[in-house]
Amino acid sequence: MTVSVMIVDDHPIWRDGVARDLAEHGFDVKATAPDADAATRIARAVRPDVVLMDINLGSTSGVDATRAITGELPDTRVLVLSASGEHNDVLQAVKAGASGYLVKSASVAELVDAVRRTSEGDPVFTAGLAGMVLGEYRRMADAPTAGEPPPRLTERETEVLRLVAKGLTAKQIADRLVISHRTVENHVQSTLRKLQLHNRVELARYAIEHGLDRDA
Repeated sequence: MTVSVMIVDDHPIWRDGVARDLAEHGFDVKATAPDADAATRIARAVRPDVVLMDINLGSTSGVDATRAITGELPDTRVLVLSASGEHNDVLQAVKAGASGYLVKSASVAELVDAVRRTSEGDPVFTAGLAGMVLGEYRRMADAPTAGEPPPRLTERETEVLRLVAKGLTAKQIADRLVISHRTVENHVQSTLRKLQLHNRVELARYAIEHGLDRDA
């Protein structure tokens, strides 16, 4: 299935270059947008699978657009593509609903792989940023409210959730549990529905808040 993409960036040359690179690798570039307001409006109209979102959009913020898009379009995933790898920028984007965060120094091959994996539901981060996000979640979870998840999760769903909290990808989880990638995806999607969450980043945060990243 062809993955549809929208690109949001206030630099037209960069924006057009990314669109060209993705189109050459088989992606359907539905639209581009120069700012947050246009991004939200166009995303509602074209409903892409993945939005590549810059954070710094002149006078507006890509964080606000990310929050609006993920809130209104649950089937659209946002992958941030930004020049900034600052701690606060990454955390704000993730809290707004971004599924991943890639810095603009990434190669074309890394970008293509990240967009494809994002469309499949994997959280994708530039090396080092995923650990920072998980570390922040663990710091926030050091409170007496952390506990076991609701009993409505099955034993297998809880097992998959523990591995999500440890930062494993769907393929790594499948290998660890000796089950298919599709089975892992089914468990993840079922758990997302039950917990009323939107993506695997939120799922990892939930699991860490409930102590599931710690070995029993």
